[in-house]
Amino acid sequence: MPYLFLLLALAAHPGDPLDAALKECKKVAAYRVTLHSRSGTSRETIRYFFKRPGFVRMEFIEPHKGAILVYDPVKKEARLRPFGFLKPMVLTLSPDSRLITSSRGHRVDASDIGTMLETVRKLRGTGRSTPRGEEAVGGRAAVLVAVEGKGTATVAGNVHRYLLWLDAKTSLPLKMISYDMSGAVVEEVLMDDLEINVTLPDTLFEP
Repeated sequence: MPYLFLLLALAAHPGDPLDAALKECKKVAAYRVTLHSRSGTSRETIRYFFKRPGFVRMEFIEPHKGAILVYDPVKKEARLRPFGFLKPMVLTLSPDSRLITSSRGHRVDASDIGTMLETVRKLRGTGRSTPRGEEAVGGRAAVLVAVEGKGTATVAGNVHRYLLWLDAKTSLPLKMISYDMSGAVVEEVLMDDLEINVTLPDTLFEP
């Protein structure tokens, strides 16, 4: 029964798996996850926390070990403590500051899972999405979905195709790989130890 988890997931969430992921994401009040991303020669490992309506905390493990970045959606400002051991040193920045924009141009105020899924849906709107079966990611059963733009359509700069591994139980993404028109990998993101609807105190979102 290699496709048991896939069948159960499709039965629980009929229709396009991407739509199920977007629907389930809206139910998540808070989550924490360890992000491992790769883009070209760039590597990042970040302990990431999110709380509605858009509070974000990033604890950098690689590179910039010890740095902490938080975002307040009410004040629309980011605060960066670049050196963990120097607590008094905190910079207040605009979320579009180049100092805190990733190598792929990702902004702290648009870094959550919901924003990522909306970008994938935008690409699907020009093309199609196709379930590709079931695979395990980090010990969890996941539904693999391919999303490809029509013709030369791209999103997020140069992304023409996505592969998404969606948790068979929650429908939330566990892994994502994006590709350009030539089929080259643009970025790979692994969402490790994802925990949803956890209690995150307001004080966590202070640098």
